[in-house]
Amino acid sequence: MTGKPLTILGIETSCDETAAAVVRGFAPGPGEILSNVVFSQTEAHAPYGGVVPEIASRAHLEILDDIVGRALTEAKVSLSELDGIAATAGPGLIGGVMVGLTTAKALALGAGKPLVAVNHLMGHALTGRLTHGVEFPFLLLLVSGGHCQLVGVGGVNDFRLYGSTIDDAVGEAFDKTAKILGLPYPGGPAVEAAAKNGNPRAYELPRPMKGRAGADFSFSGLKTALRQLAQTGVSVEDASASFQAAVIDILRDRTRIAMQMFRKDFPDGNKLVVAGGVAANQAIGAGLNKLCDAENFTALIPPPRLCTDNAAMIAWAGVERLSAGGAGDALSTSPRARWPLADLV
Repeated sequence: MTGKPLTILGIETSCDETAAAVVRGFAPGPGEILSNVVFSQTEAHAPYGGVVPEIASRAHLEILDDIVGRALTEAKVSLSELDGIAATAGPGLIGGVMVGLTTAKALALGAGKPLVAVNHLMGHALTGRLTHGVEFPFLLLLVSGGHCQLVGVGGVNDFRLYGSTIDDAVGEAFDKTAKILGLPYPGGPAVEAAAKNGNPRAYELPRPMKGRAGADFSFSGLKTALRQLAQTGVSVEDASASFQAAVIDILRDRTRIAMQMFRKDFPDGNKLVVAGGVAANQAIGAGLNKLCDAENFTALIPPPRLCTDNAAMIAWAGVERLSAGGAGDALSTSPRARWPLADLV
């Protein structure tokens, strides 16, 4: 570790948020967010009930230059004052990833700064260090629209996969549930809001994989059961609450198993970091806090604005990589639609 604070511009375009941020600091954090500009495309995708890749990539292309300019202006930092430029290089929608990574390459080349090609999942994984200065090791529960994983994080390049979804990601299950129940897009916040006025015991729904060995997830069966139930006529609030309660039970059960696996690798480990857009769900956070109390873990959940996709987490991953003595990545680095965390080991 250099110990010298680094100032990094981050760019994030892996899905439907066009984002740029400037972060300053050094590992293990916490870091200082000088700017964090996010343009959400929710309105453009709402009529389709989900993200349309072609619409997303075109929107990134049209607005990214302005977003980067705003991030630099708000941070009161020029390109020449940066120590590096980080951008999501995958995984994600390949068209969007290409836009962000190509822009970062051009800026890095023009300003003579190192390029850091960031794994999007690493960005989420290290957010707890940006916000709380969490020391390694820690157990990561990554829950988002496209990912659901339990990972032991022993260092910047030490990721140990304990479990992942065998079908739908949890955020995807929320979106599909909202569509089934006639709730607006994005589905996660809509289901959470409806659930606040519902009875979580109103309908009996399955808890796929609960009690099984290992820490893998499955949400497809839960979604199918809800669809069949909805065809008989249901209270939207009660159905939302019952679905959310089932998700919480699944997450708690799978995380408990992963805690045991984590402690075999890291006997003194006792921290759970929850990241990804679904981490903003307060009921899920409360359920995981209770689990941590029972298992002698400490739960750390970043603020909601840093749980969803953002560029501050990408910039911070750049800080981590360069602080660890990295020289940056080649300008020939290719964007990747798939890029498992395990490939970083």
